[in-house]
Amino acid sequence: MTSLRFAELATTDVEILLRASHPVALLPVGSTEPHGPHLPLLTDALLSEHVCLRAAVDLRAAGITAVVCPTLPYGVTHYAAEFAGAISLSPETTRAVLRELCAAYRAAGFARVVVVNNHLEPEHIEALAAAVAAVPGALFPNQLTKRWGRTLSEEFRRGECHAGSYETSLVLAARPDLVREDVRATLAEVPISLSRAIREGKTTFKAMGSERGYFGAPALGTAAEGDDLYVRLALMITTEVRESLGL
Repeated sequence: MTSLRFAELATTDVEILLRASHPVALLPVGSTEPHGPHLPLLTDALLSEHVCLRAAVDLRAAGITAVVCPTLPYGVTHYAAEFAGAISLSPETTRAVLRELCAAYRAAGFARVVVVNNHLEPEHIEALAAAVAAVPGALFPNQLTKRWGRTLSEEFRRGECHAGSYETSLVLAARPDLVREDVRATLAEVPISLSRAIREGKTTFKAMGSERGYFGAPALGTAAEGDDLYVRLALMITTEVRESLGL
């Protein structure tokens, strides 16, 4: 079985896969929402899928049979609603869909189903956490926790990471063709912490002080930083999977 992608397998491949000791399904989740004038709407979903592919390679190298499920590219997207391209589900729908998907993969025979997310809007995170909590054997490695957040970039830790150098670097490392470099080079830094603005009760990017739908410093992003961040994000996933399996 060479493909990392579950949907590319034939049913006979899946029969073999599920005979492994600890088959693991990695479920990428993201959003369809604006990420400034330089990154695509699919940014969060792209990041989740790419880190899943990297984590699957690492898990297989450790003797754990892992596959990457089809990406769910929608979630709760309210903060970016003032910009064109924000397509949101309700928290209730997001929670229900994730709960049913996790339960379905578990019922199919996977020892663990791992929700991997890179859309960090609070209501979205809460919906994912609630869905996972309702399904035994489901995991939600969360980079917003202190354990993992402190391992990521300084911009991420400051909370300035929507379409800034953090996410721009990750897209550059995965799909550089999707970054509008001519635009990115002109973007001034927006040194505003989303996490602080959220705590202050602000509910839209414009209310938080972003006029173009990004925060942080997009011009400072590099593919090298993105590669390093993927290593760290993949380690978060593989560590929590191995811990949950007692390996």
